[in-house]
Amino acid sequence: MGSDCIFCKIRSGAIPSEILHDNDACFVIRDIQPKAPVHLLVIPNEHVTFVSTLGLQHDAIMGSLFRTAHEAARREGISGTGYRLVVNQGPDAGQAVDHLHLHVLGGRRLGEMG
Repeated sequence: MGSDCIFCKIRSGAIPSEILHDNDACFVIRDIQPKAPVHLLVIPNEHVTFVSTLGLQHDAIMGSLFRTAHEAARREGISGTGYRLVVNQGPDAGQAVDHLHLHVLGGRRLGEMG
């Protein structure tokens, strides 16, 4: 756990937040600065900072992130019309929290990226 990591503090209960889904590998919360009508964060329980630090031991966790993202999109009612999955890595990509996480965006037609 990263001692100053907001996601680790949410996971431990030190910072209150509504956890929408929780399993052995990850948990889901709403983004506090949403960029779409539905903007969820799927966060691994294990503190991993960057994609570049992932190893073979993380394969199951990464698979769970994507399965959980789809389930969260289904629960939010956006899986039929489509949703975007985004991983921001590093400051130039807009990574605001140094804990790997997956953004689930949807609820309206999304514009072009980049």
